Amino acid sequence: MFRLIAWDDSVPVVLRVTQISHKRLLSIAVPIVLSNVTVPILGAVDTGVIGQLGDAAAIGAVGIGAVVIGAIYWLFGFLRMGTTGLAAQAFGAGDQSELSALLLRSVIIAGMGGAILIAAQGAIFNAAFFMSPASPAVETLARQYMEIRIYSAPAAIAIYGATGWLIAQERTRAVFAIQFLMNGVNVILDIWFVLGLDYGVVGVAYATLIAEILGAGLALFFCRSAWTGGEIGRTRTLWDRARWKHMVLVNRDILLRSLMLQVIFVSFLLIGSKFDDTTLAANQVLLQFLHITAYGMDGFAFAAETLVGQVLGRRSRSALHGSVKIAGLWAMVLGAGLALAFLILGPWMISIMTTDQSVQHLAQNYLVYVIFSPFLGVVPWMLDGVFIGAARARDMRNMMAISIVVYGISLLVLVPALGNHGLWLALLVSFVARGVTLATRYPKLISNVD
Repeated sequence: MFRLIAWDDSVPVVLRVTQISHKRLLSIAVPIVLSNVTVPILGAVDTGVIGQLGDAAAIGAVGIGAVVIGAIYWLFGFLRMGTTGLAAQAFGAGDQSELSALLLRSVIIAGMGGAILIAAQGAIFNAAFFMSPASPAVETLARQYMEIRIYSAPAAIAIYGATGWLIAQERTRAVFAIQFLMNGVNVILDIWFVLGLDYGVVGVAYATLIAEILGAGLALFFCRSAWTGGEIGRTRTLWDRARWKHMVLVNRDILLRSLMLQVIFVSFLLIGSKFDDTTLAANQVLLQFLHITAYGMDGFAFAAETLVGQVLGRRSRSALHGSVKIAGLWAMVLGAGLALAFLILGPWMISIMTTDQSVQHLAQNYLVYVIFSPFLGVVPWMLDGVFIGAARARDMRNMMAISIVVYGISLLVLVPALGNHGLWLALLVSFVARGVTLATRYPKLISNVD
């Protein structure tokens, strides 16, 4: 029996790590889905508030600045995934000393990474505008925005590690509370700083900076058991060289895997931009359907990470199978629901996202691909969760390398023959390739469980 602390740390919940149920899985997944729902809302508020100023340069600056900063912070997203898998295994094994040490290591990495980003900000921003030049007015305002936002780097990166640590212990309500606080503070300060105090772009930047710092503070508060339980005094565990090496290698491979996945989606955008503007716009609209799918699937993928990591820590093969089956079942239910929603509501959703009738018409022609995407994406999303929970990052890296080659070949064959239809087919092929390649490694993962 193991003790699991609720999101507010006030109500201890006792549960058996190897006891898998639908209720337990949903208690992990639902708060993550709700947390993800708030993400696009914040971007819309940022744009809407700054849009009230009637300054196109300001709108563009906030958009570019947010993308650049988001991309920089995204590079540290491996810390969330790596921490979840390793911490879930430590939790399942009842190794409180290592569980506490994992959080502290992630905070150390966040502090070092954030300090490097702050020190190198000039070179980073110059490189960003070299690759994506903007007008002088937009660039000036965007630099002002980013020069403020960059100081939240240690806090923003620490949130990755803290949320991964909380998810590993099924404390996803805490993750929702962190996201809710950050977004709520950000929205309130956006309105106050921009519309009330007329701070403009600088106001939007400060609003996000303050929100991220407060979010990190709340996250560390929820994680306080790591240093109040007496385990932090065991410095031998914290600074153990072999465990540091293992954590670094896991995170390195997750980063490489994530970069390759990003190459697939960036190349999709770049190749799509070579078609006419209407096709490019239609693709952009339809990609929002994939974002919706990802936000939903993440909840069950995160649940799979947590349960798989915990039962591996307990070395229970039957519980591992049970975790994968239940998570996969709910993911398929969600995938079917999303596909049906896209089929029925797709044309209406497209009309909401764009008023251009030519873009609407073309997007509807390609709608079939996003209808199938939840079905084809279930396996790779869920297996990503399984392998993250198992900390089998090397397999994820290698299978992604194979998948990106398959995707590249598909582009070379399908795009010249079918144009934009070929581009969408190649993207769906990449989903299948990711699922199939990871599935071939699943038996090996199982064989390592006693």
